[in-house]
Amino acid sequence: MCGIVAVWGRSEKPLAERMLARISHRGPDDSGVETFGRGVVAQARLSILDLTGGHQPMYNEAGNLVVAFNGEIYNHLSLRRRLEGRHTFRTRTDTEVLLHLYEEEGEDMLPLLDGMFAFAMAGARGLLLARDPLGIKPFYYGRSGDLVLAASEVKAFPEMDEIHMLPAGHFLVIGSRDPYAREELPAPRAFRSPTDVVPFISVPDLPEILAELRHRVKEAVVKRLMSDVPVGVFLSGGLDSSIIAAFMRPHTLALHSFTTGMPGAPDLRAAREVADALGTEHHELVYTEQDVLDALPQVIRHLESFDAPLVRSAIPNFFLARLASKHVKVALSGEGADELFAGYAYLADKGSGTGLREELDRITDRLQDTNLQRGDRMTMAFGLEGRVPFLDLGLVRYVARLPVEILAPGPGRLEKFLLREACRGLLPPGILSRRKLKFSEGAGSSTVLAALAARTISQEEFAAEREPSPGVYLRSPEELLYYRIWRQAFGQSVPLGLVGRTRDPAAAAGAT
Repeated sequence: MCGIVAVWGRSEKPLAERMLARISHRGPDDSGVETFGRGVVAQARLSILDLTGGHQPMYNEAGNLVVAFNGEIYNHLSLRRRLEGRHTFRTRTDTEVLLHLYEEEGEDMLPLLDGMFAFAMAGARGLLLARDPLGIKPFYYGRSGDLVLAASEVKAFPEMDEIHMLPAGHFLVIGSRDPYAREELPAPRAFRSPTDVVPFISVPDLPEILAELRHRVKEAVVKRLMSDVPVGVFLSGGLDSSIIAAFMRPHTLALHSFTTGMPGAPDLRAAREVADALGTEHHELVYTEQDVLDALPQVIRHLESFDAPLVRSAIPNFFLARLASKHVKVALSGEGADELFAGYAYLADKGSGTGLREELDRITDRLQDTNLQRGDRMTMAFGLEGRVPFLDLGLVRYVARLPVEILAPGPGRLEKFLLREACRGLLPPGILSRRKLKFSEGAGSSTVLAALAARTISQEEFAAEREPSPGVYLRSPEELLYYRIWRQAFGQSVPLGLVGRTRDPAAAAGAT
């Protein structure tokens, strides 16, 4: 995992170095800045594969193509086998596979990649920017004068004329022509959608579906153990993280599990139960209300958002990542299971037909600037790589093909019924049937900041400040508290439209 930067239009190396310094927390192990033609690419590296040979930015054999890469390509070994004999490999990294694959396939290589990624690749055709189909890894780009700039986080950018998020499953080619002063940037182009699939014509029977789901979840977990450094698991004691831990355990000699919460938090007790059942080396961190208040400015600065549900869930995520980073460099989490298997309570109001399918697709697409943004920023704040097995592209696409009726919450069965049935026997019965709690609820800190806002922000202040920009409304005094901290951290230069928001109060309630 890494932080990446690109400058295109002129070889402005000092600018690239300044931008990279602002996101150096993403890659504490190494860094590199390379000028290339009309631009610069740079990377701060968190070393996961080929620790000594994987320095970036990385060139191909001919020296006419260079890449700065953030993420993991889980099928890089099979792709490498396709390329061997026609290319000379100097490292064991997935990064080098990207270079040689691009030499043969150009942008057509993008649908072949199985993983989480964002990268900037510079060559004779210009600058290629690309982001994985679910947006697990972040990427932003924009224009400053006659320069095009790109980076992993918003905080990397100087004052910009315009700035955009590169959408999940999209790429952008900035050509090698004249600088972009006063010209429109080209529009990003899509290469893959995770939920644009053809439904099953002949639907498998339920036992076959359950067996296939169990196999696919297991394979998604095992795939994400690819690493030359220790891998752990975020363990809340909820269904999703416990399933991941259970599938990890047979494949790890010493599995480190991590949980966090305030005194008496339900997650602390449940996580201990799962850790004892699986025999993990368990670590927990208990934090206080004062710890929450002290951490809040750091959390919002790293999160780059003021959305209230997102900030609430980022608080325990922040403490969890800090704890895990002291023991491992990679941690798996249960992110994405609720979007995949209809885990949120409000989805019960969507019925069991087209409305539910549309909502599941919508919240899956929005993960890129809500929960995935939170997971990425909180882990990378401590130089920790977070991996998300439930968002394995093959698993997501398989579930999207199933009739939505078998995913729908309903009377007499718990949310995520299909996942629970598929993984029956893996976990203690009380954990397998444990109802979903939002991250902040399970950690016990869901009401701390709302109470602080109620004490410090009057209704009159909220009424006066609730519309910080035309058409952009803050939903509560709590969100106004976060907005003030966010503005203090980012000034007036970041447009509000760049901040991911939950669509409405009902969706907001489900976002954590």
